Amino acid sequence: MFTTARLTFAATVAFATMSALAQNVTCSRFYTVASGDTCDAISAKEGVSTYQLAFVNQGTIDATCQNLYVGESLCLGIVGQDCGSVHVFYSGDSCTEVEDSTGVSLSTLLANNPNINAGCTNVYPGEVICTANTIFNYTTVYNYTSAA
Repeated sequence: MFTTARLTFAATVAFATMSALAQNVTCSRFYTVASGDTCDAISAKEGVSTYQLAFVNQGTIDATCQNLYVGESLCLGIVGQDCGSVHVFYSGDSCTEVEDSTGVSLSTLLANNPNINAGCTNVYPGEVICTANTIFNYTTVYNYTSAA
């Protein structure tokens, strides 16, 4: 299962990198990496989707999320494009259950989590997905600065 999570994170970063254009923006919130942190654990603890964490930290987090170091500062969201509503997937969860419990349509879930396939069959236990009703633009690579 750990390998699956790393491969999915790698695909997330690869997708984000391939479809992006650079833009300078402001980071809305930061997280300092602690001993034992993983990308999924940070996402769950801080309420940020796995995809968003990978996307806004391109160039900082590698494709397998194995290069985190204690004390490193990560951006968790971009001002105006920070999904603050998330769901952590557990074994047995489905996108249909997430739709029913949150009221968010499948099309919105997929738009905010482009790493998830149309059948929603590649979500793994521990992955964190955005469940906001607002669709966020994930087509820009971010060169972020801290919020004022």
